[in-house]
Amino acid sequence: MTTRGLGLDDPQRENEVLLAIIEATSSGPGVEPLAAAVARVITEATATDVCFVHVLDDTERSLTLAGATPPFDAQVGRVRLPLDTGVAGWVASHREPAVITGDKRADPRYVAIPELHGEQYTSMVSVPMESEPAGLAGVLNVHTVAHREFDDRDVRVLTAIGSLVAGALHQARMHRRLAAREEAHGRFAEQMVAAQEAERQRLARDIHDGISQRLVTLSYHLDAVATFLERDEAAAARADLSTASDMVLTTLDEARAAIGALRPPVLDDLGLAGALAALARGLPDVRVSLDLEDRRLPEHVEVALYRIAQETLQNVLKHADAEEVTVRLTTGSSGVRLELADDGVGFDVADRAGADGTGYGLASVRERAELVGGSVRVTSRPGTGTTVTVTAPVDSEPIDEVSPHNT
Repeated sequence: MTTRGLGLDDPQRENEVLLAIIEATSSGPGVEPLAAAVARVITEATATDVCFVHVLDDTERSLTLAGATPPFDAQVGRVRLPLDTGVAGWVASHREPAVITGDKRADPRYVAIPELHGEQYTSMVSVPMESEPAGLAGVLNVHTVAHREFDDRDVRVLTAIGSLVAGALHQARMHRRLAAREEAHGRFAEQMVAAQEAERQRLARDIHDGISQRLVTLSYHLDAVATFLERDEAAAARADLSTASDMVLTTLDEARAAIGALRPPVLDDLGLAGALAALARGLPDVRVSLDLEDRRLPEHVEVALYRIAQETLQNVLKHADAEEVTVRLTTGSSGVRLELADDGVGFDVADRAGADGTGYGLASVRERAELVGGSVRVTSRPGTGTTVTVTAPVDSEPIDEVSPHNT
């Protein structure tokens, strides 16, 4: 005998479930507690056996299991699905519900996930969790052991639940990102203080051991020149004068290097657009395409963008195996946008993302952008190259001085 659908026999029962979902969405700002509460309510209130809440990652290219009914709650955070993989991935990509009442393996969208024991369940419904204007938040799946016939009414109820949950999930994800950013700022502030102190000590040593010592020696040579001139020993005076001249040039080079560590002289000489062009053209055996708006920006923004481009292009040189690099710089009413794209090997952003959402050696790139009130977006896929996009306001004040320690 086949049991029909969710087992919600009348509109009053449906309203009770929706009210229970609304109550579950107020369980707190955490993504996982919210997802777990929703999964529990659905399985307790309907004739389904298990519920999975898959939440869209910050990369927006994969789903992560954020909530599940026991015993699958142990897999929360461990199961990840690219948007084009499995029924849930299909639903996320197409923003359409999917219903499978039997023989899941015959459905081309189905992909077995060993950790979730899909072979134990016969029927399933998968619906997108999305709301206006925030958009897709994830995918909601329900499964049953026995064969079930899910009708349009069941799909509408689950879609309404998904819409309610989506709004709460978007708020929870925003809260999590803000909390992570505040924590990262705290850690980075400590690192900045330590880095700045270490840099001051390094510069002090360089000046003392290099520039200062050379100036002392230079004064000895100039004193010797004066002495030789008093004795009419022109040849000896010329020799010391030549040595002194060489030392002046060497000391000048060291002083320029010390200053360059604090602010790249090329920014003063060429401006940001010219400096970016020089960086890109300095890549060996790589074609360069440039689209750079030549406009002066606040000094701290120029330094941050230059250092970001410097590190990103070094990543291209080390990892991308690219034949062409495109650098674009545009400004508008909303701020400045720097885009660095390559046609190299690319990579899976989700696989290389760390606990703090960084990867590909771009942690300091993100930190530099955040110091000027900006943000970084990395898009890549294996075989399709990588694009790093940095946006920043041009009227912001620096959160702290940009340290040369990570240049």
